[in-house]
Amino acid sequence: MDSAISERSATGATRRELTATADNGLKIVVVGGFGVGKTTLVRSVSEIRPLNTEETMTQAGQGIDETGGLEGLGGKTSTTVAFDFGRITLDAHNILYLFGAPGQERFWFLWDRLFSGTLGAVVLVDPRRLEDSWYAIDRLEHHGTPFIVARNDFGGSAHTLDQLREALDLDPGVPLVDCDARSRESSKDVLITLVEHLQSLYAAQRHAPQETAQ
Repeated sequence: MDSAISERSATGATRRELTATADNGLKIVVVGGFGVGKTTLVRSVSEIRPLNTEETMTQAGQGIDETGGLEGLGGKTSTTVAFDFGRITLDAHNILYLFGAPGQERFWFLWDRLFSGTLGAVVLVDPRRLEDSWYAIDRLEHHGTPFIVARNDFGGSAHTLDQLREALDLDPGVPLVDCDARSRESSKDVLITLVEHLQSLYAAQRHAPQETAQ
């Protein structure tokens, strides 16, 4: 997937500084399989120059970081080895911190620590390799972390979102959306969907009848 961003992100002239009044940091994690576009999404939407830990894949990684047999990844030459980090200012008091998790299986041990203190998560999927998303969904459900699923655009999909939901065995309450991780507006829409999902869950919990003490 071409990693060119369709809109100019705030890594240049529109870069914003963290204000003294921003006192709430909200942590969001972007997870998914190898090469699904997590780094691209964080880069496209962050208002600061993102911190990333991408390293060039070398011959030492052959047999471990193999991409030749994976559809659409034959030209991938780098990989995230720790996490990506970006930031979005929501308002004067709230900042959204984005953490892009590494996608390769040998770095999955980092995920549980990244999930600590996480408000919610985005599971980014490549519709050509749905099986790479199962582990991410399983770990989020294990931790009880709210999440949404975003199908990244790799040139069109032969399946509908309903078919994708069935293939991933998603709960009906989990939002499922399309996105283009290269587009700032599309990536923002994904995050808005997640925030709205979190708000609806919080509202439901507030209005749920309290259990009567025995």
